[in-house]
Amino acid sequence: MAIVLDNPGVDGLTEVVDALRAWQDDRTPLQLHPGDLGWAWALGAERLAAAVRTWSADGRIIAVGYLDDPDLLRLTTAPDLRQDGDLAHRLLADLGDPERGVLPPGRVGLEIPSGALLREVLLEAGWSLDEPWTPLRRDLAQPVEDSGLRIEVAGPETAGVRTAVHRSAFGSPALTEEVWHVLAAGPVHADARCLIGYDDQDNAVAAATVWSAGPGKPGLLEPVGVHADHRGHGHGTAISLAAAAALRDMGASSALVSTPSSNAAAVAAYKAAGYEPSPERPDVSRAA
Repeated sequence: MAIVLDNPGVDGLTEVVDALRAWQDDRTPLQLHPGDLGWAWALGAERLAAAVRTWSADGRIIAVGYLDDPDLLRLTTAPDLRQDGDLAHRLLADLGDPERGVLPPGRVGLEIPSGALLREVLLEAGWSLDEPWTPLRRDLAQPVEDSGLRIEVAGPETAGVRTAVHRSAFGSPALTEEVWHVLAAGPVHADARCLIGYDDQDNAVAAATVWSAGPGKPGLLEPVGVHADHRGHGHGTAISLAAAAALRDMGASSALVSTPSSNAAAVAAYKAAGYEPSPERPDVSRAA
């Protein structure tokens, strides 16, 4: 199998999203999702495209990597090739050589789906287990209970409210109203809903963005946050319920989310909202 490494460019992003969408299935572990690229579209299409790598064989994309940070690659493969030795060893070679243009020299991290042969291959080659994450899933076959919050879908008029909650929740100034408009103009956002949760005093207390991969496929929560001034009142659980309900309305089969295992409060909030944890999945890292 001849495997070709490529940077797809702006014109190739739609094909990458389509591949990720096709790979989503409740029978496979949580993996890189179209919504991950949808959220990253806030960077602008050119910056996003520069952070994406693909591996193809016979004209078919068989693996996708997204540099979430300069030293952190989130990678997934076509499910039918997750145990393919040729692909695993080709990925090992490309990930290990900075001149291939995938990862820089020095310490780097890598997210890989559970059950991928690549994990074993990397560990045998001297990579190490790193930060553990907890994936969680809520089945959406049955209706979702009421969240207790008033839920509004953010639009151009309420983008300032949505982004203010995010900045407070994550202590980050990056998501401005202008950036939200770039995000909302991205093609993946057509399959998303940006939710704002209001308490009974009409305070905007929490927010979440949910991403559909299409009817009958798992949807993703990315990101979820509670305003710093309104923590400790169960709003994390409430907005997670609202997110599940929104995805069910969009036809999703399940709602998926992942959080560092060290974030015990987030894990507890998701569990209280009916999300069931899967076994921890550690990243892998290369020291040099």
